[in-house]
Amino acid sequence: MSIEAGILYIVATPLGNLGDITQRAIDTLKTVDLVAAEDTRHSGKLLQHYGIDTPTLSVHEHNEQARIEKLLTRLQAKHSIALISDAGTPLISDPGYRLVAAARAAGIKVVPIPGPSALITALCAAGLPTDRFVFEGFLPAKSGGRQKHLQELAHETRTLIFYESSHRIVDSLNDMREMLGGDRDAVVARELTKTFETIHSGTLDELCQWVQNDNNQQKGEFVVLIKGKQETPSEHINEEARKILTLLLAELPLKTAARITAEITGEHKNKLYQLGLEIKGG
Repeated sequence: MSIEAGILYIVATPLGNLGDITQRAIDTLKTVDLVAAEDTRHSGKLLQHYGIDTPTLSVHEHNEQARIEKLLTRLQAKHSIALISDAGTPLISDPGYRLVAAARAAGIKVVPIPGPSALITALCAAGLPTDRFVFEGFLPAKSGGRQKHLQELAHETRTLIFYESSHRIVDSLNDMREMLGGDRDAVVARELTKTFETIHSGTLDELCQWVQNDNNQQKGEFVVLIKGKQETPSEHINEEARKILTLLLAELPLKTAARITAEITGEHKNKLYQLGLEIKGG
C-alpha cells in the first residue's frame, strides 16, 4: 500500500474482536510515520497483536487542542499520521474533530480508512427502521439534563441511537421510559463483537426491568436504539384544516364535513375523516 507524505489518515479499528480490522487499516498503521492514539496503552495491545511498531502519541479529549500545533507541524513537514480511537471509527463520540478541522483548514489532505462503528453495527442487527435514523451520542450525565434532552426528542420519527456507559445505563433507560413512553420499541446492544455480546429487544418498560433484574446486563459498553414516534395520519394535517373541519362538524355530518374541508384545503379526505373521528371521540 502506498502512503502519501503529509496526509492525515483517519483509521477505524475493531470494537472488540481483533479480527474485524481491515487489511488497509493494518497497512496504513504499519506505514505511517506516527499513530495518534486516544490511549496509547490501550491501542498498544492492538498494534502489538499485528506486529506494528510505528511510534505513537496520545491525543485525547483533554490534550487534543494542545497537540494540534505539533501534529500540524509534522504533517506540513511531510510526515504521515494515522489517527485512531480506543475502538471503532474515530471522531464518533471520540476526540479528533478539532484536529481534522485544523488539518483541512491548513490545506492538509485527510483520508478516511473505513471500518467498524458501534452505532452502525447495532443498527443493522436491531430490527428497527434503518432508512432514517439520528445519532445522539451520550446523553447528559445528570437526570435533569437527560430528561430535558429526551423531551426534545419525544416527537422525533426517526430511529434514535444513543451510546451509554455501564454506570448510567439503568438511570438512562428509566429516563427514556419516562420521557418517551414505556410502550416504545427499543433495543439494548451491549459489548458488541466481544465475548459477552448481547442484543436484546423489547419495549422500554421491558428493557428497564430486564436490565435492572440482571447485574450482568449492566456491565460493558452500550448502544441503545429506540423506534421513532409513530404519527397517525391525522397528525400531518395542518392547523387551518383542523379548524375548518372542527367548525363544519358542529353543523354537518362527518362525511360531508370531511369532503368540504378537503375541497377547501386540499388535504386528503380520508385523513380528514380520521381526524373527524378523533375530534368527535374527544
